[in-house]
Amino acid sequence: MLDRKAVAAIADELLEARRTRTPIPRLTARYPEMTVEDSYAVQSLWSNRLQQSGRTLVGRKIGLTSKAMQAATGITEPDYGVIFDDMVLENGAALAWEQYTHPRVEVELAFVLGKPLSGPNCSIFDVLDATNYVVPALEILDSRIEMEGRTIVDTISDNAAMGAMVIGGNPVKPRDIDLRWVAALLYRNQVIEETGVAAGVLNHPAAGVYWLANKLAAHGTALGAGEIILAGSFTRPMWVSKGDSVYADYGQLGTITCRFE
Repeated sequence: MLDRKAVAAIADELLEARRTRTPIPRLTARYPEMTVEDSYAVQSLWSNRLQQSGRTLVGRKIGLTSKAMQAATGITEPDYGVIFDDMVLENGAALAWEQYTHPRVEVELAFVLGKPLSGPNCSIFDVLDATNYVVPALEILDSRIEMEGRTIVDTISDNAAMGAMVIGGNPVKPRDIDLRWVAALLYRNQVIEETGVAAGVLNHPAAGVYWLANKLAAHGTALGAGEIILAGSFTRPMWVSKGDSVYADYGQLGTITCRFE
């Protein structure tokens, strides 16, 4: 495992990479001994520093929960990152292209908790009971580490590639519909690029949320009431370029749109 000095140095690098929009060299190429626990230590340190600078943590994101995403990245286990208040955007948002590095878009469901949720024995029933409502969301992936050859250690250190999220559509109570069968069509510039069904996320999108609660328990943390939990993508990431418009149709759950300027 890495010592505190190395963890702090990596956190500083990532904060600077976020500021300058210049990806840093892959961590696992420079620190081959780096572990998953090291990468969560890095993520926790720079998260704390951002909170100390005035940003507010409002939720968590879960990544790499579907076969589609695992196949696209070559990484075979889920991970998580943090969501700050200024990452949550409204439907129809215009995103400044220059603020992101290698942006990609994913189709997800967001669980908004009405009650705290904690492990280590959290189940899907606990998630459904604690959730106030579920709402469609788009995740905007961003990369502060070079992408070629990345492992889960790099990705976790990079806040699971979290850039921003756009919330829209129609909120629903988690037991009002079968969440497994929520489907979405993802368009770029009026052309369908990806389609998916929410059951692709660990067989049920709520499964990612209880995985997260149990994972956080091992780190001495729990999910709080009011937190937004991005449950994981059920499509492959869609690359976007400056000038692109994005539109996602979730059927009865409504639509989300954003554009990159």
